[in-house]
Amino acid sequence: MRIRLLLAALSLLAGPQLYAADSWPGYRGPTADGHFAGANAPTKWSEKQNVTWKTAIHGKGWSSPVVLGDQVWVTTADEVLDPNPKPVKGGPPANPVKEVVYFAVCVDRKSGKVLHDVKLHVDQKPQYCHPFNSFASPTPFIEGDRLYAHFGSPGTFCVDTATGKVVWERVDLKCDHFRGAASSPVVYGDLLYLVLDGADYQFVTALDKRTGKTVWTTDRKIKYSTDNGDYKKAYGTPVLFTVGGAQWLVCPSAECTMAYNPKSGAELWRLTHGGMNGAARPVMANGLMYLTSGHTGKLFAVKPEGLAGAVPKEAISWQVAKNVSTRPSLLVAGERLFMVSDTGIASCLETATGKAVWTERLDGEFSSSPVLAGGNVYFCNQIGKTFVVKADENSYTLVTENRLDGGFMASPAFADNELFLRTKTHLYAIGKK
Repeated sequence: MRIRLLLAALSLLAGPQLYAADSWPGYRGPTADGHFAGANAPTKWSEKQNVTWKTAIHGKGWSSPVVLGDQVWVTTADEVLDPNPKPVKGGPPANPVKEVVYFAVCVDRKSGKVLHDVKLHVDQKPQYCHPFNSFASPTPFIEGDRLYAHFGSPGTFCVDTATGKVVWERVDLKCDHFRGAASSPVVYGDLLYLVLDGADYQFVTALDKRTGKTVWTTDRKIKYSTDNGDYKKAYGTPVLFTVGGAQWLVCPSAECTMAYNPKSGAELWRLTHGGMNGAARPVMANGLMYLTSGHTGKLFAVKPEGLAGAVPKEAISWQVAKNVSTRPSLLVAGERLFMVSDTGIASCLETATGKAVWTERLDGEFSSSPVLAGGNVYFCNQIGKTFVVKADENSYTLVTENRLDGGFMASPAFADNELFLRTKTHLYAIGKK
C-alpha cells in the first residue's frame, strides 16, 4: 500500500521528450533506463543467422549506437601512434598516441551502407587514454535533424544528420580525464547536458543545443578523501527525474552523487557514498532511486521524497555490497532489479528490499549495460556473447546464448523490433528473417 501511495505522489520520468518506437536516441534508450517497448525483439542470432547487415567501423570507439528513422549513428576515433612515447613526471604512463582524429559515422538502417563519415576534429596533443578505454566512448545523442557527439575534453559537436555538416562545436571545455572520457551527453528540452569529471577539475555544464553556447556551469565542489586525481575522475551520465513536480538532474561522480536544478545548475542535494570511477546511470522505479558507488561496489536504494542538501542515512531504504556492477548500469523490470558485475556475475534483486532472488556466473567480463526487451534481459560481454535471460522469473532462466565476433564494450540499441549491436570492429543489425 505504501508503494502505491508513493507512486501516486511521485511522477518519475526520464525526461519530457517522447520518442517513437523507431528511435533509440541516446545512452540507455528513449526512457534512459534500458527499456524497449516492443514485444517481438529478436532473441537468437549468430554470424550466420538473423544478421540483416554487418558494417565495419574504422578506428576504435566504445560508444553505443543511436537510432532515429532510417539512420544509425556511432562515433569513433582513429589513432596515430607515437614510436617514442615519453612519460610525464607525476602523470599517467607514457602516451603511445600522438594524434587522434574524431569521427561521427552514419549507417543506413535498411542496408547498412555508410551514409556519412564525418571528420569532426584532429587532436595533435591528445590526453592519455587507457588502452581498456577508447577516445570515443561517450554515446552520442540524436533528435530531430541533429546529432550531438561528445568526446569529453577534446570536444563536443553538433552535426546536421541530413548533410553531415557540423553546425557548431565546443573544444574549450577542459579537464584532465587521466584515463580517457566516457560520460555521455543528454538533451532535455533546449539544453544539452555534459558531465566532465576529470582528475583535476570536475564540473557539470548545460549548453544551448541550438548554438552550443554555455547556459550554466557548476563546479562539483567535492571534499575528496584523497589528493590523488586518479580517485577523483568518473564516467557518469546525467539523467532527469521529475519528483513531486520538481525536476532533478541527477549526476553521479566520484565519492558523491548530486542532483542539480536543470535550468540553473544550482545543487539540490548530494549523497556521499565514497568510491571512484562511477559510471552506472541511476534509475528510478517503484518509489525508489537506485544508484551505485563505483569501485567500492555498493548499491543504494534511496527514498526520493523530501531530499535536500546532504542526504541523511534515513533516506537510504537499503543497500547491498555484493556482486554490484561498476561499469554496466542497472536495470529494473517490474519489482526486480537486474545487474551484472564487471567480472560477470548476474544478479536479480527484489527492488523493495534488495534481497537476492538469484545470482548466476556468466562467461567473461562486462562493460556493456543490460537492456530489457520482450520480457527478456540482454547481457552482452567483452568476448562477444549475449545472454538473453527471462526477466519475469524467480530463478535464472536462460532463453538463448548468442555469439558474434569482436566482443562488446558498447550497449545494445533497439528500434522497431530490430536489435543494433556494436562490437569492437563492426555494427550489426539483427532481425527475425
